[in-house]
Amino acid sequence: MQSSQPVTGTILVADDQLANRELLYELLTAEGYNVIASADGAEALDQVNKTAVDLLILDVMMPHLTGFEVCEKLKGNPETYLVPVILLTALSDKSDRLEGIKAGADDFLSRPVDRTELLARVRSLLKLKMRTDELERAESVLFSLARSIEGKDPYTHGHCERLAEYSARLGGQLGLAEDQITALHRAGVVHDVGKIGVPDAILLKPGPLTPDEWTIMREHSVIGERICAPLKSFRLVLPIIRHHHEKFDGSGYPDGLRADNIPVTARVLQIVDVYDALTTIRPYKPAFSITDALQTMKLEVAKGWWDPHIFDQFEQLARSGTADFLSKGAATGR
Repeated sequence: MQSSQPVTGTILVADDQLANRELLYELLTAEGYNVIASADGAEALDQVNKTAVDLLILDVMMPHLTGFEVCEKLKGNPETYLVPVILLTALSDKSDRLEGIKAGADDFLSRPVDRTELLARVRSLLKLKMRTDELERAESVLFSLARSIEGKDPYTHGHCERLAEYSARLGGQLGLAEDQITALHRAGVVHDVGKIGVPDAILLKPGPLTPDEWTIMREHSVIGERICAPLKSFRLVLPIIRHHHEKFDGSGYPDGLRADNIPVTARVLQIVDVYDALTTIRPYKPAFSITDALQTMKLEVAKGWWDPHIFDQFEQLARSGTADFLSKGAATGR
């Protein structure tokens, strides 16, 4: 039977006791891991900022910053929150373990360290980190693909980033859950990725589309859903991609959904998508001012196209003094 490929990676060990650092260093390097040692919490954070680390093993009781504090800072940073952390301590009190869980630790081991148990936990967490890295690379490819499609049309420059920002802000205004807001931010970037299946002659046509061309164009939301479907992390993104062209009265596409049958996140994205289209220059129209764009959308709400409650919240956001970001593209064509 063929042996499985060994899991490798860079592990940062932080402990203020030299003997403990040396023990862990010898144990882990003997297994083929690259090991970086730090003498305290502040040094550990500095090392993470300088070097790509796959796993941290932190002593809880360290000077300058405790293991709890280092862990909390890492988990609060979007750049490092997915890096697994093992906390080591001689403390056995339940409250200390609860504090470790609260700080976001992925595992918690007691001293004296059991060699077999530690190595098993290290291997398991590094495998998880490898899968996470693969997922992030897949997401990165999708985002790059979406931006390359956007880049074909000079009139839509910055559209993806604006929709990601607008929709996440509106989702927060509506009190949506954190995972829904994350999905909105991702969908803002990739919502039109399915346009890769639309010929450039249709995608970049300056004049009105024929009925046959519209039939092809309307396939992009279904194609986009299909492209992104293999990514499990996009579970909440897929309904946004598929349904962001539905209308509240059921006259949209691809499924003709009505009212609350349209996912709330899709209703959010379609509002900001329309707003961005109105406030930027397109071949067939000038850029509208914020006031004119909102007035146009208000008429469309009256026609039954958009969710009136979500539009009301968006209008409040657009007119509030804290929503200056909504004017980034307005009446400038940027």
